[in-house]
Amino acid sequence: MRLPVLQKVPALQPTELSDVTQRAVEELLREGESHNTLASYRSALRYWAAWYGIRYGRQIQLPVPTACVLQFIVDHAERTTDKGLVSELPAEIDQALVQAGYKGKPGALAHNTLVHRIAVLSKAHQMREFKNPCHDPKVRELLSRTRKAYAKRGALPQKKDALTKDPLQALLATCDDSLRGKRDRALLLFAWASGGRRRSEVTNAELQFLKRVGPTDFIYTLAFSKTNQSGAEQPDSGKPVLGAAGLALHDWLQVSEITEGAIFRRIRKGGHLGEALSPAAVRTIVKERCTLAGVEGDFSAHSLRSGFVTEAGRQNVSLAETMGMTGHHSVATVLGYFRSESTLTSRAARLYE
Repeated sequence: MRLPVLQKVPALQPTELSDVTQRAVEELLREGESHNTLASYRSALRYWAAWYGIRYGRQIQLPVPTACVLQFIVDHAERTTDKGLVSELPAEIDQALVQAGYKGKPGALAHNTLVHRIAVLSKAHQMREFKNPCHDPKVRELLSRTRKAYAKRGALPQKKDALTKDPLQALLATCDDSLRGKRDRALLLFAWASGGRRRSEVTNAELQFLKRVGPTDFIYTLAFSKTNQSGAEQPDSGKPVLGAAGLALHDWLQVSEITEGAIFRRIRKGGHLGEALSPAAVRTIVKERCTLAGVEGDFSAHSLRSGFVTEAGRQNVSLAETMGMTGHHSVATVLGYFRSESTLTSRAARLYE
């Protein structure tokens, strides 16, 4: 078959990308990434640039040497010595990073933060097809031994408390009939009762994906989530919002008169609705309602998710049903959301009885 020759369209080289194509590739990669992931990547790369600039007195350039990654690890990971726990980052540099806003507080990074910073640097090398120092056997071995050292010391990540049914009811009791009260009640119940939705899933919820299946009952189609980033149609994409949760959502939609777009929005002075809530606002709402209710504990937006899973365990809901609601694909992952108190009602814990 003879192909037409187009005079105004230059032929491309199949072995290399043009500047326009490269930019298009980068834009598609960026658009397909979640907002939270992009924000965490940018934060990590800014920190790498700041640390490198102060530590070595020059601007960071990729690829970085393996020795640089090893230095980063010992600068930010604590180890046990005769003098107690120490790390190698000089106090002057540490203070400078804090004062410039690159670190929240002086001292070693949390282990999860350290691992994340290494992973982001690794991703940066991978995307640019550079030799990856994070894959060096010395780096991998040091990270592995560091994780084990932290575990032996009992320095485990601190999980947020779970908002199970009882404390959640206390929070809901603080939600009055004002516009803000109705919004917060609907938001908390929507997030919890539909399977412990992540905060981004709550703030990205739109009316076009909400289907009424009764006077005050709904099915919300979760078209995009952390575990379904391709937007593929899945059997468990429909999340029921029933009973008290459905009634609260019905009341909110009526009083807010929202007919399209974001379901949960900012409320400005004078009772005017604004744009969609930010994910951080869900955390703020949880904490503010905990304070009003006098509920003590370390709660955050994620407490709604762990609370749903923990309550499901308390009420002996099957793991399959629980995972169908949460959207987890891994049993090990969903078990990580259970809090220790859920084992108190386990029949296995009372075999001797």
